[in-house]
Order: sequence, then C-alpha cells, then structure tokens
Amino acid sequence: MTSAEAPMTDDLKSALQSLLKAPGLSGFEAPVRSWLEDRWGPLADEIEVSRLGSLHARKRGAGEEPRPTVLLAAHMDTIGLMVSDVLDGWLRVTEVGGVDLRVLPGLRVIVHGREDRPGLVVQPPTDLRPPAGSNRTVPLPHLLVDLGLPAREVARLVRPGDPVSFGQEPVSLSDDLLAAPYLDNRASVAALTLCFEELQRREHPWDVIFAATTQEEETFAGARTSAFQIQPSLAVAVDVTFGASPGSPDHKTFALGKGLTNVMGPNLHPAVFAALRDAASRVEVPLVTEVTPRHSGTDAYALQTAREGIPTGLISIPLRYMHTPVELVSLGDIRRAGRLLAEFAAGLAPGFLTRITWE
Repeated sequence: MTSAEAPMTDDLKSALQSLLKAPGLSGFEAPVRSWLEDRWGPLADEIEVSRLGSLHARKRGAGEEPRPTVLLAAHMDTIGLMVSDVLDGWLRVTEVGGVDLRVLPGLRVIVHGREDRPGLVVQPPTDLRPPAGSNRTVPLPHLLVDLGLPAREVARLVRPGDPVSFGQEPVSLSDDLLAAPYLDNRASVAALTLCFEELQRREHPWDVIFAATTQEEETFAGARTSAFQIQPSLAVAVDVTFGASPGSPDHKTFALGKGLTNVMGPNLHPAVFAALRDAASRVEVPLVTEVTPRHSGTDAYALQTAREGIPTGLISIPLRYMHTPVELVSLGDIRRAGRLLAEFAAGLAPGFLTRITWE
C-alpha cells in the first residue's frame, strides 16, 4: 500500500471501487493480484504467490511455536468473456464462468488484447433474425463484440484467448448500496482486507493466512492447491449469497444490509460453524443460518477436501443480481464481515483444535 492510499477501513467505498476496476477473469487474475499485493504487502509478515496465481499473506500470531494456522480465503477471479475468433473486424466470444446471456446484448466491455480497448456486445436486429427465434435470448455464438476499428487493426490488437471484462462503472445507489460487476467476489476480498487491517491492532494466538484465490468460477483450483500447500489447521471461505429482491423465494434469499449468513451443511464443519456464530454474537454482527445440504458451490468445498480434510466454515455476504453487470451489495455487510472475521481469528484459543469434533 502506497503512502497515498488510505486504509480500506477509512474509506471502504473508494477503495472497493478501485478494487473493482482491476481486471481478473478466472485464469487471468494478475492485475487484481497486483492491486492486492500493494494493499496486503505492508500488513503481512510474509507474502507469496502460489504456482496457480493465488496470493497468500501471513500474519504471525503471538502464541508459542509451533502455532496452529487459520486460513481465511476469498476468490479474486471473476466471470466474463474470452475471444474465440476474430472475424472481419468483429470478435466472437465464449463465456468464462456462469454468464447470464440475457444481459449481454448492448453491454459495454473491455477487450484485454495487446492493449485494452472498449467494445460493445451486439446482436442481430430482431427483424433480421429467423422468425422462430426472433423473440428469444440470442445464443452466445450469434453475439459479437464490435470495437469500432478497421478489420486490419482488430486483427493486430486481438487474438483468440484474450480475456474480455465487463465495462460497467460502479454506481453508488445510496450511502450504503453499491452496484457494479464483480462484487462477486470482490466484496469478500474487501472484507478480508478490512479484517487484515483490524488485526494490525489486535493480538491473536494463531497464525492467520489471508488467501485471494484463483479460478473459483471455473475449477476451484486456486483454493484446492492453496489449501494443499499451506496445510492450515482450519479454514473459513468468504463468498456471496443470493440477496432478497421482489419475487425471490424467502427461504433462498437474504436481505441486504441486515447482516451475513453462516452456512451449515455437509460441506462445512459444525465446530467452525459454532465458533463463527459465537464470534458474531460477541461483536453483535447479525448472522443468519443458511442451509446447503450439498456442495456449497464455493471455495469451501475445495478447502474442506484438501489433503486429509480441513475443518472449514463459510460466511456469505448477501448480493442481488448475481453474475450480472449490476450486482448490488451493502457496504455495511462488508464491514460486518471484516469485523466478524477479525473477532473469529483473534478469538481462536491455542487449544481450540483439541476440543472440536464433527458431531
């Protein structure tokens, strides 16, 4: 973190907006990793990049060696598009992660070729489509990206395999609500950063390792390999969950600005779930139980099943309009997540591991 950058704790909105502008499609995370290295480097006792590009930052504990280690992980990669072909000056694209095709036509994008260039996702006019499909969502193979450049210039600048990110700017809807692409999962990366800053002022017996993982949207490879390498005593993944909106089922969605979810299911360890619940109670962070009876669809699965198995918990931040360019989140919930994680990490007693069981 440079001297010109205030701690994220001081101005969360500005710092998060800066973080959101750093590209980082799944498998292409170098720009966002560089942003985080600048932020986390001054806070860490050790910092490294894994062989698959995940960022690990260790803050040593105050307990006697050998100290147990807790891994706090959030994926830094995002969904997006990738150039699959260059066709007479236009680009064909394929998806990276789960992109909702309904929101693509008319979308502003940034093509990361030999240089970053703005573009537009375009579709054939309705009157020029075959009658049978004129009113349906246009399949991705029939969408194009237009850079507005001559074909020869496009061929010089762009090659198949180049990533394409959403170009929507963050929009502040209120003092608390921010809309932007890639809040899944930059909201959780911001929460880890807030926790990291708070632990500079708090003593904690355990070593704490912060991990910004790669490739969660496609393979979970970052979390799986980081957990294998670090061998933490236990882990907590931080991700987003479905925020409530009109017409959404109450039992599957959660209100924005009202707190976080603590996920329970076979993918999570009941003792870690209980410890997170107790930490939330101590710092008065509202925490609702979210039930997932199967694979959680998050890094928590990869963390839990690394090596011989790692006791793992999952905290989620409610987010509306997931996997669209206008994801919406409460800044207050991000702050709550940072405070909860810091309390959890600082509250781990040296003998915690000897007391936990699955049942």
